[in-house]
Amino acid sequence: MKIAVIDGQGGGIGKHIVEKIRKELPEELEIIALGTNAVATSQMLKAGANEGATGENAVVRNVEEVDVVIGSIAIVLGNSMLGELTPKMAEAVATSRARKLLLPVNRSRVEVIGVVPEPLPHQIDALVARLKEIYQEINSEK
Repeated sequence: MKIAVIDGQGGGIGKHIVEKIRKELPEELEIIALGTNAVATSQMLKAGANEGATGENAVVRNVEEVDVVIGSIAIVLGNSMLGELTPKMAEAVATSRARKLLLPVNRSRVEVIGVVPEPLPHQIDALVARLKEIYQEINSEK
């Protein structure tokens, strides 16, 4: 299974996601770090991503090549992350055939209603638990 983790700014959320995936899922899982900037990409690579790429074209091209896209809800909101995530990136993620696992991080003046506020580490735990389920589904189909 191939996944893309998308993050921007300092790359902290993406870094924690990649670290948790590496601890919880088999090493054969391929993780592509897609950063809106070089710092975010670098942080995710240091955390254990197999490959990394930076910028709009990297996101647009790679979200079509993966099974799952992971990030905060900001990755489907054009001009989020202080403008780092472009409308073209958001559209590519939203229209990708890949499954999307999005953390309900209430930033960019967007609030997700009906979601119980949880600390980020708990949200990442839930995300990785769901990713495990998807991994098992995909492997049982083979």
